Amino acid sequence: MAIQVLGVRETQDELIDAVVALGDRYTRTLGLMTPPAYRKMAEDGGLLAAVEAGEVIGYALFGLPKTSPHVRLAHLCVAEEHRGKGVARLLVRTMCERHPQRLGIKAKCRRDYHLSGMWTGLGFVPRGEVRGRGRDGEILDGWWLDLGHPDLFTDVGSDALLVVAVDHGVFAELRGRNPASEAPESLALDAGWLSDLVELTVTPQLVRDVRDVADGEERRHQRAALHGLRQITPDAGAVVHRSAELLRAVRESYPDLSADGALRSCVQYVAETSCAGLQVLVTRDPLLFQVADIAWEVTRVRVVSPSVLITHVDELRQAQVYRPADLMGTEFATGEVAAGAEDELVAFFEQSGGERGSAFAERLRSLAGDSVAWRRELLRDADGRPVALYVWALDGHTVNVPVLRTATHRLEETLARQLLFMLKRLARECGAQLLRITDPCPSPVAKTAAGVDGFVAHDGGMTALLVDVCGSAAEVGAAVGGVAQGMGVKVPALHADLPAEIASMMERSWWPAKVTDSLMPSFLVPIEPRWSTELFNVPATLIPRNDVLGISREHVYYRSSGHRNESVPARLLWYVSKGTAGQQGQMVIGSSRLDEVVVDAPDTLFTRFEHLGVYGREQVRATADNSGRAMALRFSDTEIFPNPVTLRRLNSLAEAQGLRLSLMSLSKISNSLFQTVYEEGHRRT
Repeated sequence: MAIQVLGVRETQDELIDAVVALGDRYTRTLGLMTPPAYRKMAEDGGLLAAVEAGEVIGYALFGLPKTSPHVRLAHLCVAEEHRGKGVARLLVRTMCERHPQRLGIKAKCRRDYHLSGMWTGLGFVPRGEVRGRGRDGEILDGWWLDLGHPDLFTDVGSDALLVVAVDHGVFAELRGRNPASEAPESLALDAGWLSDLVELTVTPQLVRDVRDVADGEERRHQRAALHGLRQITPDAGAVVHRSAELLRAVRESYPDLSADGALRSCVQYVAETSCAGLQVLVTRDPLLFQVADIAWEVTRVRVVSPSVLITHVDELRQAQVYRPADLMGTEFATGEVAAGAEDELVAFFEQSGGERGSAFAERLRSLAGDSVAWRRELLRDADGRPVALYVWALDGHTVNVPVLRTATHRLEETLARQLLFMLKRLARECGAQLLRITDPCPSPVAKTAAGVDGFVAHDGGMTALLVDVCGSAAEVGAAVGGVAQGMGVKVPALHADLPAEIASMMERSWWPAKVTDSLMPSFLVPIEPRWSTELFNVPATLIPRNDVLGISREHVYYRSSGHRNESVPARLLWYVSKGTAGQQGQMVIGSSRLDEVVVDAPDTLFTRFEHLGVYGREQVRATADNSGRAMALRFSDTEIFPNPVTLRRLNSLAEAQGLRLSLMSLSKISNSLFQTVYEEGHRRT
């Protein structure tokens, strides 16, 4: 009987159970995976089963990251008695056929399994290596199967680490002498495919708990294992204050809960995690879960189980990396670096890559005295503390950035992402075609953010292409080709009808490019002036708000749950639907890229996207319809038009294309109308 490859849905319990049973046969090589993780990946479209005569003989388990352009292969498993039938090849081919819009498939495999012949035979090529985080520190080979799309996206969507704290219970299950077989969800944290996604860290409370282990041999073993993880050192005074704040909140909510040593230990874990600037604490402790809501309300620390961490790693990682909501109400100021202040900055910006502080200060001084008109910009927080430093100058069609540093700060990742987009906007305003970061020792956080933001390694630095073209693939390709030729890079020919996901990656990587003959759709979104003001400061508030960092890189907008043929990814045009006293309305003010559409209960949406938004919980609830659900539109890379397009002009442009617009709710529009309105909004004369 022929082998069939089936896409497994989360409702197919028997099929999922059979896949889990097969995976459990090979945990020694695959690593542990909990049943909820299989089910979540099935829900997201990431589980294929190979079936012969009603029997599951193989499967592929994979992730489809929303912020990265590849398929992340976690398990490729074939029952030993059915190997040699081409099952693995069939599973890989089906993955490629079902996800042709992805750039390729990433996999990781222990080198000591000696499976390079298998991966090569399936068409994969080696791509780097990493050290695993298991107890034996194994080496994992990276493997890549390219799906044949344009190759200027090699570094797009770098897998930035989600850094989390673990409590002693999880640590002991992972690193104790006798790993707890009854806790497979903890052991799953050592899975190879998570190696470059999650970093586990040690808090002072964990060290104290290890000290208190009664069994001497076990205690020594755990102490030795501590050295394999990074230890975080939050400010002790801040921890004391935060612990007291948490304990008060717990007592108010649970007056009958005894404030004994166990509760104080739980509170200490949350406080140390928060004061270290982390947002995730991993535990299996029922008491910690009991106070999880309080931990979130007071400290914005998420208390999660290992299985939740594994199934929501991308979502949690994104929330860690970018938290624009935390920037609200935080005053930043920018100014030129004063002459003679170079030595003072050394203490704030970590020197990596072997660069000494004196050399860093001397390089800063040399840029001030150079014949090139370098701008040395310093960003400070409300307390006057330096948090970011960058130096730039325009050279022809290139903006060069020889210094890019971010200081250790609870919002460092967010500031880095915001700063990079600010530099892109600046370069565009200068008419540049390239943004080149040549800092020999950029801050690690800034370097990781650049990888996510479409920069590619080139000539010892990192370079982003700026393609200010809204047009066909041929037009965008011609513009890219001219710039890439100067870089010595060959660009494949682009064609019409590119998959939406590939077009979206191009538009993100080559911002502000728009590929209008692709399959990426466009929508017109009516928005009330109050929310347009909150999100974009258009219409502007009477009291000017701090706009040093520009519009937030990523935001969320809520509306009723009724679908209007929304699809992701897509382009959005924002139409301010009406005016109020003293405010303009009825105009298209800008565009964004739509990254995600989620329909759920308002409280669930608020918890999931609170780190992005200007909305409060009650405001999200108010958007729900009779079904009790609301819709969240997560969008990014907003451009405000220099020339808003009035309603009269909008209707005129639509009528010229034989179109009639619906302005009462979100509606799909043609890409040709999007292009016409976009060009009108950016018209310079």
